[in-house]
Amino acid sequence: MLKNKTALITGATSGIGEKTAELLAQNGAAVVAVGRNVSKGKELVDRLAGSGHSFISVDLSDKNEVQSLVDKVMEAVGDIDVLVNSAGVALHGAVTETDDRIWDTTMAVNLNAVFYLCRAVIPKMVDNGGGAIVNVASTWGLVGAENSAAYCASKGALVQLTRSMAIDHAKDNVRINAVCPGAVDTPMLAAESAAFGLSVSDGKTLWAADAANKKLATPEDIANAILFLASENAMHIHGIALPVDGGSIA
Repeated sequence: MLKNKTALITGATSGIGEKTAELLAQNGAAVVAVGRNVSKGKELVDRLAGSGHSFISVDLSDKNEVQSLVDKVMEAVGDIDVLVNSAGVALHGAVTETDDRIWDTTMAVNLNAVFYLCRAVIPKMVDNGGGAIVNVASTWGLVGAENSAAYCASKGALVQLTRSMAIDHAKDNVRINAVCPGAVDTPMLAAESAAFGLSVSDGKTLWAADAANKKLATPEDIANAILFLASENAMHIHGIALPVDGGSIA
């Protein structure tokens, strides 16, 4: 599905990003994995199917580092055909409990980094005749949730950014879409459970009960949706915010 394509994937050393890197590599893509954990990044690259993969450690909240990242990738491989913005943080609290650090960190990673990367990558895709961008948002970017002011705001803004960019660049053959996971069985879910005063086990039970199918998503479930949107099977899809949530917001 992605033979001879280069895919740049952020948040690639854990959870959804890691599984997405694995799946896209299995489907022929040369993966440029981006993350902060150098040892996990190198281990990931070593076990990906196929060849031509690499890992780059970048602080995505720094716009200068983001531009440098894109320049390095373009110099090394020539094209960026697929961009998956999977890096994210989930810091919780009502607005009255959200200090500047929580707000700024959440916006820097969940929103600003996507903006910086898309601003740098889209002109390259246009010059190369097109490409696909998939942003990992959240169902909490489509509906509100308690104790999550900064997170909901960042993901809601990401959904709208996705839609606006999709309208602007559909004419350039750049397809821009988002997936909106519900509860996913990742390390982040454990942290979210703790933020709500729950054990990991109780958190999983609670989040699963919220889905119509009474199941947690796996990282593979989300990666499969990302693969579809990144592939030519989704050529006529622009600006979708696709819930992958077991029907929790149906």
